[in-house]
Amino acid sequence: MAASLTLLAGCGDGSAPAASKDKDSTDGKGGKPVVVATTTWEGALAKAAGAEDVTVIVPQSVHHAPDYDPKPSDLAAVAKADFVLYAPFEPYAEKIKEAAGSDAELVEVNLDNSADKATAEVERLGGMFGTQDSAARWKTSFTAEYDKLSQELKSAWPGGKSPAVVSQVFTAWAAEMAGAQPVGTYGPEAVTPAQLAELTKKKPALVLDNAHMSTGTVLPDSGAKQVKIVNYPGNDLDLLSVYRNAADELKKAMGKG
Repeated sequence: MAASLTLLAGCGDGSAPAASKDKDSTDGKGGKPVVVATTTWEGALAKAAGAEDVTVIVPQSVHHAPDYDPKPSDLAAVAKADFVLYAPFEPYAEKIKEAAGSDAELVEVNLDNSADKATAEVERLGGMFGTQDSAARWKTSFTAEYDKLSQELKSAWPGGKSPAVVSQVFTAWAAEMAGAQPVGTYGPEAVTPAQLAELTKKKPALVLDNAHMSTGTVLPDSGAKQVKIVNYPGNDLDLLSVYRNAADELKKAMGKG
């Protein structure tokens, strides 16, 4: 699920900007780096990688992250960070780059909740932050939790059979976690009449909709249950919560929630 301009909303934790410091120092909590992230998705990846001093720019009230226009205080926080994490699809990325100046290291983040890509990104960030041990511990706990959720979802298959699933292009990771049978994708553009007819023919049991860019019922005449999948963590920057919440929604849709 490659990041795209139409991705979801992030949310901020309202924390104050980090104090200004020399780039070569790490004056964050426990001597770890000070990180500014554009949204909670980047922020959660940083936290998983071992960062403890993380400021998120886009506030929770903004449902669609690319709609946000950074305030001067946001950009000031960027200039005082050791690392600034952003995604290239965000329209304010250029403002972020300009505000960072020469002190902060700009890190373009791959936003993808597929398990292998998420863990690879956490490991990469841990290497940058010098927090490899923390990143490795997180990967171990993540893998155990992900495997547990995946097994629970497979146990919830109706009639013991993998359900046929249509996914929005940025929710395919949830189908993968469930071991579901992918029969088609849609988006990020609006579904055309031809796509609607083609996807309906596949007779999916579930449609995995992107919660932050939903256009309503995707396949109204297919009989499929539509499941809301959220990609962004909350204020606690707990990336695992995204997988737990998706698993809960999928189990409900399969009649086992």
